[in-house]
Amino acid sequence: MEKQLHVPKIGFVSLGCPKALVDSERIMTSLRSEGYQFIDKHDGADVVIVNTCGFLDSAKEESLAAIGKAMKENGRVIVTGCMGAEPEQITAKYPNILAITGPQQYEAVVNAVHEAAPPAHDPFIDLVPDAGLKLTPRHYAYLKISEGCNNRCTFCIIPSLRGDLVSRPIHHVMFEAEKLVNAGVKELLIISQDTSAYGLDTKYVEYPWRGKKRRTKFIDLCEALGELGIWVRLHYVYPYPHVDDVIPLMRDGKVLPYLDIPFQHAAPNVLKAMKRPAHQEKTLERILNWRKICPDLTVRSTFIVGFPGETEDDFEFLLEWMMEAKIDRAGCFKYEAVKGAVANNLENHISEEVKQERWERFMEIQRQISAERQELKIGREMDVIIDEVDDDGGADARSQADAPDIDGTVFLRDAKGVKPGDIIRVKIEDADDYDLFGVPVSNAA
Repeated sequence: MEKQLHVPKIGFVSLGCPKALVDSERIMTSLRSEGYQFIDKHDGADVVIVNTCGFLDSAKEESLAAIGKAMKENGRVIVTGCMGAEPEQITAKYPNILAITGPQQYEAVVNAVHEAAPPAHDPFIDLVPDAGLKLTPRHYAYLKISEGCNNRCTFCIIPSLRGDLVSRPIHHVMFEAEKLVNAGVKELLIISQDTSAYGLDTKYVEYPWRGKKRRTKFIDLCEALGELGIWVRLHYVYPYPHVDDVIPLMRDGKVLPYLDIPFQHAAPNVLKAMKRPAHQEKTLERILNWRKICPDLTVRSTFIVGFPGETEDDFEFLLEWMMEAKIDRAGCFKYEAVKGAVANNLENHISEEVKQERWERFMEIQRQISAERQELKIGREMDVIIDEVDDDGGADARSQADAPDIDGTVFLRDAKGVKPGDIIRVKIEDADDYDLFGVPVSNAA
């Protein structure tokens, strides 16, 4: 009897931001091409990989808990990701980890897997689809355009974990984008640590794509992506002056009218203490001008309250700025003193009670702004992309104003016959603070 080939099985845990998710997808694609299989439980796996997040202390605790669970249920664990840049934090608690690698060290992870569970070779099976393995649904994908960051914000340790900005050549990015589109992706979410700084490190070197020379530069990338005929959503865009150039592309339907800009604050004193880049003092004026050019523009952002030295006046300034800017989508974090961050050495740290009180006030103002913006959409027709369908004719969708997992949902009735990835026209019938309710135009009353 022919000996049955043992196919090594891998358990995988991916934590953190979409940038880490892309790292996980690259590791999985490489291993799958070598014959490894992935299972959704630790028990029965030959080895478990945990891709960690180390941005905040709360994220580190989640990562350590995930490592602990994998150690308890399996015992053969490889750790990678941001926490891997400081391995002593992991080995102090789990000294029997098989291997620890830092972020972006794909080859080191694969080599560690080879050591722990050698690959099975079967030359007769094509194991990997052309677009690689994805952890997202088939109809959308994250596209990472660079690694690292040149900014030195005082609350952030990302540069020490991931290094300075390293941009991917534009033709490499576009070839990957085309592969994804050919595999059925309808929406690309563009990510990096600082998307609008794309190409700065390369001095905007040119490469050919589709018969035309393209600079490795933010605007050139947006123009090229706009030629693919799919939804293109921009994340982590610092508001440098040249961001203004992309707004006409949004108005003309080449790129989604959506900007994810991590403002973090609005008060000049706090921004100075944070060492935030990008001419923040003129941002409000620019947002208002962007909306004149592209009225459907959605602005999403994140903010930090309770930063060391933030006064009540600073916080009130932020609330007033929010109400003037009418930020459509906003997340808010209470400042955490992350180990290694320069901000830890600043004076006048804020008590947890004051942080909580400010966070609650911020979220209430944002709820009011969001509800007001949502109400303006009632009665309008708009395109949505279908994410999930049920057996009763209902469907969960997203509008151009909604990124997956972080923004709202458009709940549809009488949507029989649609499937995930379909882009359809709907009429909005109602709204709440964050979500919309609608019906396909063909079924609208």
